[in-house]
Amino acid sequence: MKKFRKVLDGLTTSSPVNPGGSPACGSAAGTPSAAPTPRELEIQETLMSEHFQICKTVRHGFPYQPTALAFDPVQKILAIGTRSGGVRLLGRPGVDCHCQHESGAAVLQLQFLINEGALVTACADDTLHLWNLRQRRPAILHSLKFNRERITFCHLPFQSKWLYVGTERGNTHIVNIESFVLSGYVIMWNKAIELSTKTHPGPVVHLSDSPKDEGKLLIGFESGTIVMWDLRVKRADFRIYYDEAIHSVSWHHEGRQFMCSHSDGSLSMWNLRNTAKPFQVTFPHGKTQRDGRKESCKPILKVEYKTSRNSEAFVIFSGGLSYDKAGRRPTLTIMHGKAITVLEMDYPIVDFMVLCDTPYLNEVQEPYAVVVLLEKDFVVVDLTQSNFPIFENPYPMDVHESPVTCTAYFADCPPDIIPVLYSIGAKHKKTGYSHKEWPVSGGTWTVGSQTYPEIIVTGHADGSIKFWDATAITLQMLYKLKTSKVFENPKSGDVGRSGELVEEDPYAVQMISWCPQSRIFCVVGISAHVILYRFSKHDANTTITSLEVRLQCEMEDVISPSDTENTPCYSDPSGLSPQPQPPSPRSNTPDSARDSIPCLKVKDRMIRMPPGYQAELVVQLLWIDGEPPQQITSLDLNSAYGLLAVGNCNGLAVVDYLQKTILLCMNTLELYGSADPFQRLTRSPRKNRQSTSDFCMRGLSNFYSDSKKRIRTSYQSLTELSDNQVSLDLERSKSPTSDHVNGHCTSPTSQPCPSGRARVPGGPEGPRLARRGPGRPPFRKAQSAACMEVSLPVSSLTEESRENSFSRSRSSSVSSIDRETKEAVTTLQFMESYGRKSDPLPTPCLWVGTSLGLVLIIPMSIPMDEQERQEDPVTVVPTGTVLMLKGSILRFSFLDFGGALIHSPYEVWRDQQAPGDPDRPRKRKLVNFSPSSSQEASGDCHLAVVCSEKQAKVFLMPTQACLYVHNITESSFVLRADVVSVCNSVCLACFCANGHIMTLSLPSLRPLLDVNYLPLTDMRIARTFCFTNGGQALYLCSPTEIQRITYSQEMCDNLQEMLGELFTPIETPEAQNRGFLKGFFGGNAQTFDREELFGEASAGKGSRSLAQHIPGQGGMEGMKAAAGGVVGELARARIALDERGQRLGELEERTALMMSSAETFSKHAHEMMLKCKDKKWYQF
Repeated sequence: MKKFRKVLDGLTTSSPVNPGGSPACGSAAGTPSAAPTPRELEIQETLMSEHFQICKTVRHGFPYQPTALAFDPVQKILAIGTRSGGVRLLGRPGVDCHCQHESGAAVLQLQFLINEGALVTACADDTLHLWNLRQRRPAILHSLKFNRERITFCHLPFQSKWLYVGTERGNTHIVNIESFVLSGYVIMWNKAIELSTKTHPGPVVHLSDSPKDEGKLLIGFESGTIVMWDLRVKRADFRIYYDEAIHSVSWHHEGRQFMCSHSDGSLSMWNLRNTAKPFQVTFPHGKTQRDGRKESCKPILKVEYKTSRNSEAFVIFSGGLSYDKAGRRPTLTIMHGKAITVLEMDYPIVDFMVLCDTPYLNEVQEPYAVVVLLEKDFVVVDLTQSNFPIFENPYPMDVHESPVTCTAYFADCPPDIIPVLYSIGAKHKKTGYSHKEWPVSGGTWTVGSQTYPEIIVTGHADGSIKFWDATAITLQMLYKLKTSKVFENPKSGDVGRSGELVEEDPYAVQMISWCPQSRIFCVVGISAHVILYRFSKHDANTTITSLEVRLQCEMEDVISPSDTENTPCYSDPSGLSPQPQPPSPRSNTPDSARDSIPCLKVKDRMIRMPPGYQAELVVQLLWIDGEPPQQITSLDLNSAYGLLAVGNCNGLAVVDYLQKTILLCMNTLELYGSADPFQRLTRSPRKNRQSTSDFCMRGLSNFYSDSKKRIRTSYQSLTELSDNQVSLDLERSKSPTSDHVNGHCTSPTSQPCPSGRARVPGGPEGPRLARRGPGRPPFRKAQSAACMEVSLPVSSLTEESRENSFSRSRSSSVSSIDRETKEAVTTLQFMESYGRKSDPLPTPCLWVGTSLGLVLIIPMSIPMDEQERQEDPVTVVPTGTVLMLKGSILRFSFLDFGGALIHSPYEVWRDQQAPGDPDRPRKRKLVNFSPSSSQEASGDCHLAVVCSEKQAKVFLMPTQACLYVHNITESSFVLRADVVSVCNSVCLACFCANGHIMTLSLPSLRPLLDVNYLPLTDMRIARTFCFTNGGQALYLCSPTEIQRITYSQEMCDNLQEMLGELFTPIETPEAQNRGFLKGFFGGNAQTFDREELFGEASAGKGSRSLAQHIPGQGGMEGMKAAAGGVVGELARARIALDERGQRLGELEERTALMMSSAETFSKHAHEMMLKCKDKKWYQF
């Protein structure tokens, strides 16, 4: 327990104060400022470094770039491999595990040890891995690295410990699964084919043992050669040479015939009695042309041939369509008898697998479903119904249905919000699914003891919003909202700019703000619009109110180099804040069409809105003089005040959404008044528009097209599904200044446009600070994550250089302050605070953070009576109060003197559409969080925590004295910062661009955690990373997956309890008794001892130079430690048996060695006896 003593009152001044009024604080972490001490305060901090640890919890979404598929028919567990080396294991809802190969090599093939709790993966780096699935976090037991040959295909027979491995050279090797070493038994390609064959058969593309005789191995080569190899006699039973390349082979369960799929779109059936030619060749999708030839078809990549007792056999394959049908979607074809059903898929098919009742290949298969793995989706088809419906997927595989552009994470929500959202969302669910239970039902999962309501909100490129229930490390969609329904569909020839501004996704979501208590929801879109929604359980017929805001710099304020140095600028000193100008009426003239119009047109008619979130207000920024509005960089709403604040690189607007009016619309510079701490250049008006004709040309033509591209690229790298790896230097070079990072950074569309209205010396603002002379060095300031822009002509920088050149962006932006006075509003927060040092009591305030590290506090006067609030105006008066930090401001938060977090006031939710008594309308109920009553001695004072991309400071309000300061990073910058609750206390959590995750204590700003978690961070992670209470965070780890992590030691300790069990003890089904007559006449399946053939005693040891054994981290000790309960007892019994067998084997080997030694000794003794028998004693 550590105590900090701080000053409460008497702090009217501190040692040297900057022009903004904040003291010059020391740079050391947690260094208190020197001040008088008339009264002392005790702040007890309970958080220590031991309370923090980083670990991944669970991954949601569709596995990105899938490559392989496998299924355990007894355990009912599904595995999906990916191109990045990941393995996703899925069972019943709640059983969802992600594993990762350290090498990152693509997974080529997956093979379950059926009902054994183990999985074999074959990777593109020619390594085999054995995973132990008997623990909640699977681990690698063994690895085998092939050095001279490349792995192309693997096959593991049911209940066998010998794995067949085919290679690119055409050889087949055999691996012992228990010891993970090669057997000396090898099937060389030149022995498998005839000696007279002059060409190489190609890589092995298929391996399978005959259902009729396990001693026969069917080997398929890419060239079309098929060999049935007799493992006992080590020779080929027969060889087939076919003209077309083979892609896959599937057996009939009786083992008398098999089917092949070929590259020409054909299926060939072969009978073992006559292998000279196929007894049937079909082109399922190839029609006969007039000349009698079949039309050419695409390859059939995979076929499965499954039999059924009560119906005809199923033949299921992918591909095979004719080439002339261009543009057709990928298909899965199901041939059931004479009926052919073609299922069109939305994405290319990666792999599919037919699920059957029995794991035995020599029994009637009885298929009941087919799992289809697509490039971006996962589908399970019900084969038991004639119309082949699909199953409703219980996993959140549609996170990427439209690319995710922003995320928000809310932990410890009101308990009633999840059932309400679910009940509304359930009414809009799709129908037509199969009524049977989800077939992938393996594993066990129970809700942990420490659970609380959690909601994840995702914004998407098509303007949709999805609410997800994230309670207890699961993810289930609750409700979907489409923001595009607020706007009219853009028509061809419309004068609106949405089609040109953002051609592909004009409704893309950039930022979201949600108050779960009042259920008010705000969305910021890419087209510079804000939509405010209210929640209702009833449908309504309403008209959406639209407010248009002119928040734009004028083209006349562009500075010309010749006028910069000596010409002062004067303008009308009529007032501090310009009143919002009414939009110009629309007309058909080209000039007016470019001015005072929004990017999108809001529906102006009565709209029926279903229950759920209903749009009430749309705020849109306007085009001005042919220039598009700059993207919105910050947003905050407060339901208790009824206010909404919006900021961008030009200024700030405050909207009263109760009265539907604009309260404030000001340029950023005008908010300072006379307290502007910077020495800035003022702008001279252009005397002649032709003097800057080059810039005007860019501003009206190239400028427009270039800005359009950059608006699109502000989230393009986030939504792009081609996850190209970028070098570390380039990734670190991407400052968030060129794009939105969690809604706090502008896009590079911000053009060099100066602030609007210059001030006049002697005006109401007081005298201006002296302008910088030519000999004075430029002002150097760590630039914000929101105003980093290249101050060069638009056409001189390519899209790629603007996105990837951090050094150029930062260096030029440092000098940009010399030439422009623009600064962006990067963060906003409404709060009960003090707008001035002399304020006796806290009042409603708006805290404004800018890209230059300045904090402005704007007090507001809000009528408290409900009737007056609806009628009387709200007064907003900027006071010029300025606090100062290094770098762009990212986050505000407020603490009382007990160290507890002070929440913003809010309005309790009430359904405005609910039918009620008109004589007794429901009143607004407000909840205000004032500082705790325990601090009577300190009055209503509180602490303000301000975090920028470089440092954090704690201020005492209302004196504005800086109590603590901590420089978070020097070489990088903070991308995301949040004040969160952990272990019944609060801390400041930061995520930096160099991949570090840090936590700082509050209020002393002591470093508690600093972990280099994501050293190769990319912009997708930077934009979507967000912290929440309870020590949790999330980010988009790929375009289709959400990764949740925890930085709480307590949650790491309880994680094992929260995860699901992948393996459950199940008796292996017994093989069916085929009967005497059927076995006698039909040739019963023969068994043989593989150990006798492949063991070291008979086959010898495999070549050590061919493959290298690598022991894994999850060996016997890992199994012992992870096992628990009934499963643990079984696992321990199995381990004990294995160890006992191993000891018995060692004892047997030692006994044999002693016997051999004894025989050798006896032999030598007998020889010595014979040699010495006839010698006399003196001859020795």
